[in-house]
Amino acid sequence: MNKEFFEALDLIEKEKGIKKEYMITKIEAALANSCKKEIGGSTAVIRVNLDPVKQDLKVYQQRTVVPDGEVTDTKSQISLSEAKTLSRRNKLGGIVETELKTKNFRRISATTGKQMIIQAIRDAEREIQTKQYEEKKEEIISAVVDKVDTTTGNLTLYTGTGYAKLLKSEQIPGESFDVGDRLKVFISEVKSGETRGPIVTLSRIHPSFVKRLFELEIPEISDGTIVIKGISREAGSRTKIAVESRDENVDPIGSCIGKNGMRISAILKELGNEKVDIIKYSENLADYVREALSPAKAISVELDGERSCKVIVAEDQLSLAIGKEGQNAKLVAKLTGCKIDIKA
Repeated sequence: MNKEFFEALDLIEKEKGIKKEYMITKIEAALANSCKKEIGGSTAVIRVNLDPVKQDLKVYQQRTVVPDGEVTDTKSQISLSEAKTLSRRNKLGGIVETELKTKNFRRISATTGKQMIIQAIRDAEREIQTKQYEEKKEEIISAVVDKVDTTTGNLTLYTGTGYAKLLKSEQIPGESFDVGDRLKVFISEVKSGETRGPIVTLSRIHPSFVKRLFELEIPEISDGTIVIKGISREAGSRTKIAVESRDENVDPIGSCIGKNGMRISAILKELGNEKVDIIKYSENLADYVREALSPAKAISVELDGERSCKVIVAEDQLSLAIGKEGQNAKLVAKLTGCKIDIKA
């Protein structure tokens, strides 16, 4: 170990944000493993100490003191009588450390040390990336398209933290992107990857993607004046979002739409052709269902059980209330948690 080695650790900490202490711990573990292989003992216990102050390296073999005649593994055990010759203070069950001279370890070369450092840097970078993604979990981030797989439709995005894939199945149906395009994505899941960094699940079809867009664009939602009470979505087609105002002087639907539709237009632009119904939430289930049926108008809504209701609409409103392939009715049921029976 020399001055340049520790200066290199300082430089890595400055440029990559990887703590020197972390690097030292990783390198100590790697060196211990190499020394263990060198002395030919899989059961051997090796302790490595890298001292950045003295700028030196010491390696110790640790052995447990056992009664005379009961040594079964010379790599990890030492007899009491032999331990006493090293120090009278050694006792049964104690640990005896013997310093090993590193110059005798031919395998601990500059190349091996370099490989250890590179691996330690990669491990640290993966941990840092995972932590950064975890801090953004269930949030929206901006990303840039780096690659487009023309076969699968999957996108490789640069997120500012690293590279992650946006699968075709997580893209809004009908949308397409080119390299260099900037888009917003929702981080729905983050898992630690063993070799290639964190496994990040990105989505544009998750219901919370729309929820977060509203929080970004509507100040009254971000400050808590307006609360999102529920959301149901069929990505690329229609979303229903229920809102409630905590201030009687604030109109929840008008605030979400904005003057001349400025606020909602920014959200719709991000969602493409997807329709968004903003619903006024009500504690009264019948009223809530009536509002959720929008854009259809109900003549009457009658509860038929605790979470079931019958809805009567005009003949010309029936197809609108049910929606194409029952879409509107399904979204209403999902939003309100109520089974819906719609009749003309």
